[in-house]
Amino acid sequence: MKRETFFLKAVVFLIALPVLSLCVWGLPTVMGGAIEYFPNQWIIPVFIGLYVAAIPYFAALLQALRLLSYIDQQKAFSELSVKALKIIKFCALIISAVFALELPCLYMLAEFDDAPGLILIGLVIAAASLVIAVFAAVLQQLLKNAIDIKAENDLTV
Repeated sequence: MKRETFFLKAVVFLIALPVLSLCVWGLPTVMGGAIEYFPNQWIIPVFIGLYVAAIPYFAALLQALRLLSYIDQQKAFSELSVKALKIIKFCALIISAVFALELPCLYMLAEFDDAPGLILIGLVIAAASLVIAVFAAVLQQLLKNAIDIKAENDLTV
């Protein structure tokens, strides 16, 4: 395994650890106290949305690991890499959509607790996911063009 991809794989695992620990220990702990304080009709959809958003998050990280393994195997310019980027794009779009759909509930919770920063957090996560989706789409198109040029050059020779 190359040193550069090893570092990137380690970073992917380090990115996954906080979200995994939040899903396993953090959210259940916070949910117990939050249900007593906040109205149930607004807090439960927020927690469900956080767990729903974690699924495509881990799917995108898995695709990132696959993409790094393709780079290790000298298959970076292949349809497998394009497919991995496509899945990462869709996962980022799903995360952005989940947080965009959660914004009304976050607004009601912020109104209840007088905490406008809560809405800002939801907006930042939705916007960041959207930026990642656009970046993955651009990389996907560039990679697809590079594969087409490589195939055309192979046929020319």
